[in-house]
Amino acid sequence: MNQEVKDSAEVAHAASEQPTVDDASPETSPEWNALLGYLQAARGFDFRGYKPASLARRIRKRMDTVGVDDFALYQDYLEVHPDEFASLFNTVLINVTSFFRDPAAWDTVRQLALPLILAAKAPGESIRVWSAGCATGEEAYTLAMVLSEELGEEQFRERVKVYATDVDDDALNIARHAAFTDRQIESVPPELVDKYFERSD
Repeated sequence: MNQEVKDSAEVAHAASEQPTVDDASPETSPEWNALLGYLQAARGFDFRGYKPASLARRIRKRMDTVGVDDFALYQDYLEVHPDEFASLFNTVLINVTSFFRDPAAWDTVRQLALPLILAAKAPGESIRVWSAGCATGEEAYTLAMVLSEELGEEQFRERVKVYATDVDDDALNIARHAAFTDRQIESVPPELVDKYFERSD
């Protein structure tokens, strides 16, 4: 191999070992931190708690869709096209939910948290529960069933208000309709299905 060809091969090999924009840790990029700061300032969402690699992958998916290739340009794009925020958040905020998701956590709610909460309430005092990031509503309706079982239906109706919020308007619309498939309610105990659900065409 002559020297010129060898040098070219070494340059190509070295370049292949350099991290690409996609492989580099986004946390080291000032443009990345500026974009996260802009999202928080413009829309009130602080994404710094997300795993940077996962978050960056989802944001880059939107960047590819709109045809920009760096974080600073994407921030410029958001400033000029505010409708892009909805598409970005739909890509980033993936709704993962189910009835009685994480059974151990629900056992803790029933056996430890709920008795303490109810013991601190006067008889007849209202109980307000908030399901933040409720997605399509399964968690909020699980809370309602658990509280109804604990208090009885009459006390539940008189005392309990369940608030459910999410930044995903499409998911909230599904939650409001409270219509679920047989597959979606598979994790609900059969006795609760019979008690709280009605079959509809």
